[in-house]
Amino acid sequence: MSSPTGPASGLPVRMPRPRQPGRHRRPEPLVAPEGAPALVLAVPGTPSSATRGLAEEVVSIARSELPGLDARIGYVDGDDTEFLSLSTVLVRAAQERTARYEQAVAAGAEVKEPEGPVAVVVPLLAGPDGALLRRIRQAVMDSRIAAELTDVLGPHPLLAEALHVRLSEAGLARADRARLFTVATAADGIILASVGGDEAVQAAGITGMLLAARLAVPVMAAALDQEGSIASVAEQLRSSGSQQLALAPYLIGPEIDASLLEEAAKEADCSTAEPLGPYPAIGKLALAKYTTALGISPQQPQGAPVR
Repeated sequence: MSSPTGPASGLPVRMPRPRQPGRHRRPEPLVAPEGAPALVLAVPGTPSSATRGLAEEVVSIARSELPGLDARIGYVDGDDTEFLSLSTVLVRAAQERTARYEQAVAAGAEVKEPEGPVAVVVPLLAGPDGALLRRIRQAVMDSRIAAELTDVLGPHPLLAEALHVRLSEAGLARADRARLFTVATAADGIILASVGGDEAVQAAGITGMLLAARLAVPVMAAALDQEGSIASVAEQLRSSGSQQLALAPYLIGPEIDASLLEEAAKEADCSTAEPLGPYPAIGKLALAKYTTALGISPQQPQGAPVR
């Protein structure tokens, strides 16, 4: 039995752990500021249950990294029934923010009237795609809601890491250069497939250099949406000595029809890895775009070291 002053004699007393002083003190975990704008993930492509599952995994990762985050999903081609359009999601976020303020005032609380952006819109795109970004920007304008639109997720070292993992999962690359084993099907040349024209190819090329450093094989970017681009890059790689090529989609997934990847792999006569999908880095990069836009990010997520 314990007494009003503490536990009975002989029982251990659990004391609170003192905070570690000095510069080695563990930092306090970052949480979303009260009243912070919503993170709205702008999802391109034709909505489907698979697309929704992918987007939900991405926002789940973001929420786990920033407790209290209000994260939502808006579809560029949403139908406002099963899949809410980006404009509708922004309007609802604004309505809910206003309702919370009015309820607080009605309850007699001293609260400040909401100001600043209602949401930060993060495109679910690895690289720039002018046509898609124009549509996302137009949807934000059509909503007439104060929202900030961020850049796309790449280029970034974490995307090179994700590409490496997808290639290794397909048996097209070693999982770890430091380990002394070989993969019989490992590619000696990588075609980094992007969408969005020349600008997307240039941006993909930056991540491609990081991927080449990880794999120690040549990597060249090509455009899925430009006729002959994939075949041309495949020919360049083969003429420079690569014999076993692999296609690495520099894509999250929803932004293109899967048949385009199959056709590109046939065109290049090579195997292909899966798109990036809900790899953990995607959620972390989406959150980094959001927190940087709000000025609350302690640091950008860092890529894993090249091994």
